[in-house]
Amino acid sequence: MSLYDGQDKTPLFDAIVRYANENKISFHTPGHKHGVGIHKIFRQFVGEKVFRLDLSVMSEVDSLHEPSSVIKEAQVLAAKAYGAEYSFFLVNGTTGGNQAMILSVCDPGDKIIIPRNAHKSVISAVILAGAEPVYVMPKIDEVSDLILNLTPEQVEEACRQHPDAKAVLITSPTYFGLTADLEAIAEIVHQYDKILLVDEAHGGHLHFHPSFPKSAIDSGADMCVQSTHKHLAALSQGSMLHVKGVRVDILRLKTTLQMLQTTSPSYVILGSLDLSRYQMVHEGEKLMAGVIDLCEKARAEINGIPGLTCLTREQVRKIPSLDLDVTKLTISTKGLCTGYDMAKILNSEYGIQTEMSDFQNILLFVSLGNTPKELKRFVKALKKIVVDYKDMFMNLKKRKRIVFPTFIPRKELNPREALTKLTRKIPFKRSVGKVCAEIICPYPPGIPVLCPGEVVTQEIYNYLMSVLDSGARINGQSDGRLQTIKVLEDLPTTGLGQKKLFAIG
Repeated sequence: MSLYDGQDKTPLFDAIVRYANENKISFHTPGHKHGVGIHKIFRQFVGEKVFRLDLSVMSEVDSLHEPSSVIKEAQVLAAKAYGAEYSFFLVNGTTGGNQAMILSVCDPGDKIIIPRNAHKSVISAVILAGAEPVYVMPKIDEVSDLILNLTPEQVEEACRQHPDAKAVLITSPTYFGLTADLEAIAEIVHQYDKILLVDEAHGGHLHFHPSFPKSAIDSGADMCVQSTHKHLAALSQGSMLHVKGVRVDILRLKTTLQMLQTTSPSYVILGSLDLSRYQMVHEGEKLMAGVIDLCEKARAEINGIPGLTCLTREQVRKIPSLDLDVTKLTISTKGLCTGYDMAKILNSEYGIQTEMSDFQNILLFVSLGNTPKELKRFVKALKKIVVDYKDMFMNLKKRKRIVFPTFIPRKELNPREALTKLTRKIPFKRSVGKVCAEIICPYPPGIPVLCPGEVVTQEIYNYLMSVLDSGARINGQSDGRLQTIKVLEDLPTTGLGQKKLFAIG
């Protein structure tokens, strides 16, 4: 990758280190005063220097809310590196970025077209904005039970049916690395005079190797947000928001970011974002080539293990409008056991932590931080498990297949309006027919099954009980065990019918 002007600099990180090395007497925040006040147990484990980088907002290191020097310069460099016109550093992850995108585009009552499998942060953003969600359900692959991505045809039909929608939000890649045809979708969305937003949390690396699916900005998106910490080398919570084109009100976006982001950002996280950009500009293509090679070699070996299959790019490309980020290893275990079982064995017996598991898959994120030795150890563990646990797998009681609901309950109220009503807790087993007053979300991957204002259906109830029985976690609700659920107090409903989401596309 050719270097852009100035990309040999790390202005923000340099300023942070420069100030830390001056050893000034501190009478400002943070209270640990360059680590002096940190408990010795913490200090002995992590060392001294990291605390010297944990600074407060000062002229020497600029302000995230009103950047005028080194943060501004670092963000300009990031925009050039990612092919954007504006880039903004985020210190509360892509959650904050999704909220900023929607709040900067939607006013109360505005419609926004979103996939039903959007992350819960998108739903929270819709609630904060008072927007009206128009859900479109991606199809579910019958073989893998994976939720696919929206097609251009589905997006066009949604735009046609809702000409008054302000924006369209696409999740690409999905948690499992499935990417949408963003170029075609961008063209359609802009033809209908709407703004295209992309939750690209899992795609911060796509811009840096030509064999990857095209990134959102390169595909024509107006705004996208990426979790730089998920697949690149920034610290947790470090994300970036990118803007390109004239459809986004930059002043409104900046104001929204000021409202959402802390006034005391972590300069350690900010510095890591600056360095991550530098690393990818100078070494990104080489590093990503190494990751791709690791993944494809592991994928081929896994597909030779009896009872296991690893999703390939060739398989995905047979489905119209879809592509795959090959750094995600989705391994189907349905020939042996549940994904939950396999993940537990890998963790407890082999010290290997997967990204997530579901009823019939385990998912691995492979990044520039992984080594050939680690992938070999993982594949070796799979081979051994298949042999050592053969009898146990054969004797396991056949479990009921668990598939994400293809129907959603009827929406009685706008999600934000639902949160303003009187609520009561009732036993979850008596919730069918009631209007939900909270977000119910199996996690990971963080896709809401119920949102505030929606009627609990029997199918949704059965699905959630099956998820709980399988050992998965559900969050978002006030009762972590989901024995009770918050519902709206005595709200009459217009019926308990279900709306089939495959009506679009």
